[in-house]
Amino acid sequence: MDAQGQAWDAAAADRAVAVLKAVADPSRYRLLWALSGQELPVSALAELLGAHVAATSQHLAKLRAAGLVSSRREGTRIYYRAADVRGLLDEAALVARASGAAEATGAAAEPAAAGAQEQTAAARGTRARAVRRRPATGH
Repeated sequence: MDAQGQAWDAAAADRAVAVLKAVADPSRYRLLWALSGQELPVSALAELLGAHVAATSQHLAKLRAAGLVSSRREGTRIYYRAADVRGLLDEAALVARASGAAEATGAAAEPAAAGAQEQTAAARGTRARAVRRRPATGH
């Protein structure tokens, strides 16, 4: 059954909103992006952000509370790794590009939006078909 055919699930919606809120900070988005490819210690993540370890730890705590990262201790170091969030991050980037293209004026906006749609379809593993508009003729 597709998503539209499923009954409304308030608890699932609340969990989804909690995930989106956790990712809705630029620093936390960057942390997830870095952790989606590898496990890293807090000190390396703080350096990546250009932030203090304490501030980075606060961001990681919010991501952990949302279930987006997990940690393990090795001696005095704590290492973090992301859950399977790469699809979420990719989709967010594609939507951001498409909305930026929609805000642009002129003929450049349509090709950019079409390109974002093609990338979104490709990310889902489907073949994308570009939609081409014919110029209006004034008869």
